Amino acid sequence: MISVAELVKEHRIPANFFDYYAYVKGDLEIGLLENRRGDRLLAVPFTLITSLYAGLAKETGQASRLVLFNCGKWWGKNFYIRFTESLEEYYSQTLAEMDMITFVQSLKACWLTHGWGKFEFDPQYQAQGFILIKTYNSPYVREIPDNKLPTGYLEAGVLTSFFTKLTGRELLATQTTCESLGADCNTYIVGLPERLESVESLLFEGLTHDTILQKLIK
Repeated sequence: MISVAELVKEHRIPANFFDYYAYVKGDLEIGLLENRRGDRLLAVPFTLITSLYAGLAKETGQASRLVLFNCGKWWGKNFYIRFTESLEEYYSQTLAEMDMITFVQSLKACWLTHGWGKFEFDPQYQAQGFILIKTYNSPYVREIPDNKLPTGYLEAGVLTSFFTKLTGRELLATQTTCESLGADCNTYIVGLPERLESVESLLFEGLTHDTILQKLIK
């Protein structure tokens, strides 16, 4: 005889796996945070992030941009693995079988629940070989004195590895707007590295995101 528990489990309708109230578990007495799978979570205070950025800039100077980007790439690779494992286990289907809406909504919820801010996915230029990612209230974008270029190097590295793993092609995420420079969001263009080579020089020239994008898609 089939038990009621098995019947309910078999016919359950998956909800949002990354819903904050279901996803984050904690034990205040021992200071432990974990997710619904039992994986440990780490709460990083804003002051620690600020201190790490300042210390890195002091020790490595201009090279801190590359260091942060490479750290982001390592983080993005591992994040992709954990993210896909969680979704495939929860929805009982492979990523290839999953519909785009479920995938994107899950990624948005994951980003928000982990405290990384708001995430938006814009595929309108996909036919031209680019996708746009926008993040809001990112804790990893810091203002640098006397700097006129976007500073989301860590986030760019995360997105670079994530979409490289997702598509199976070597991609690059390049930032064109930045909250640290007064923009309302951080915008990243994701595409083939050779097609994004000119972005940094165009930013140095003071060109806007829209102008840069139009030059890229011509």
